[in-house]
Amino acid sequence: MTTSTKGAQTPAVLVLEDGRTFRGRAYGAVGETFGEAVFSTGMTGYQETLTDPSYHRQVVVMTAPHIGNTGVNDEDPESGRIWVSGYVVRDPARTPSNWRSRRSLDDELTAQGVVGISGVDTRALTRHLRERGAMRVGIFSGEAVADEAALLARVRAAPQMKGADLSREVATQETYVVPAIGTKRFTVAAVDLGIKGMTPHRMAERGIEVHVLPATATVDDVYAVNPDGVFFSNGPGDPATADHPVSLMQAVLERSTPLFGICFGNQILGRALGFGTFKLKYGHRGINQPVQDRTTGKVEVTAHNHGFAVDAPLDAPSDTPYGRAEVSHVCLNDNVVEGLRLLDRPAFSVQYHPEAAAGPHDAGYLFDRFVTLMEGQRA
Repeated sequence: MTTSTKGAQTPAVLVLEDGRTFRGRAYGAVGETFGEAVFSTGMTGYQETLTDPSYHRQVVVMTAPHIGNTGVNDEDPESGRIWVSGYVVRDPARTPSNWRSRRSLDDELTAQGVVGISGVDTRALTRHLRERGAMRVGIFSGEAVADEAALLARVRAAPQMKGADLSREVATQETYVVPAIGTKRFTVAAVDLGIKGMTPHRMAERGIEVHVLPATATVDDVYAVNPDGVFFSNGPGDPATADHPVSLMQAVLERSTPLFGICFGNQILGRALGFGTFKLKYGHRGINQPVQDRTTGKVEVTAHNHGFAVDAPLDAPSDTPYGRAEVSHVCLNDNVVEGLRLLDRPAFSVQYHPEAAAGPHDAGYLFDRFVTLMEGQRA
């Protein structure tokens, strides 16, 4: 429940499910919101973060202290709306300054009904989440502010992220096509589990015509477009609930069609191969996460948003129903699995965002690797 009144001086309170509270001022819409409290370490790219569907039902704490400096433009959104449930910043920009800016971030949050809070010690909040883990949270401002005990009870009654099946809530309802840029070389069926707009664009730049399909797509739907490859996108929620995408991916693997998955798609591949998944303590979010490509030894700085990970052996290939599989990428901060690849079929995935929106371009080669798989299959 929100109101559209701007709340620059309106008191606000953030209540974590373990009882810790932070007070500040309303930022964006005034009202109340609930979600999972997570922190993002990116110093820029806030517009892409806000509009990334994989942040659905999450309240994002920005670790960078100054947010909103470049305002909001009409070119950088990754989808048609803001998906975060709430937004937490320390020092919002008083006046945006960028030649592409069309309006302030505060105005955009207000217009889309996103409840936020500013003036919070985000460093202390981030340290708390690192120690205690991601947890449920509520932000309350204006008339929604009440006795803290009552607010805490409401936070604890909110749904948890573990066990949440959310991809269908953010995916397209109708198939659409992103045409190849220049000469068309391949056709890809992309299963939308929360896809970002830049992802099919990166494929289009490589001569790929991308058919973006709903999360409910069937095997017949996928192969009706006569694909040279199949892509499974990023998305929100607990991969343990994603039985339909797992079954669909297994059908693709059975046909040995070149396959590429990112983020949620990596977790889907893990489950399709027989591995388990688990919830990370506080996840990886931001655009500065170090990952090693174990196939080349190269270390790349990457963009992330995931709170779950694949449980797969790091030390040796594993036997699966589709041949041998190995961990291809690993996070250098905590050794979390960041990529998988099959050794006997043309399929691979990574746990992060190679489309670089926002973020570094170190991982762009992965789209070329997908093209190479499709070239090899065609040959």
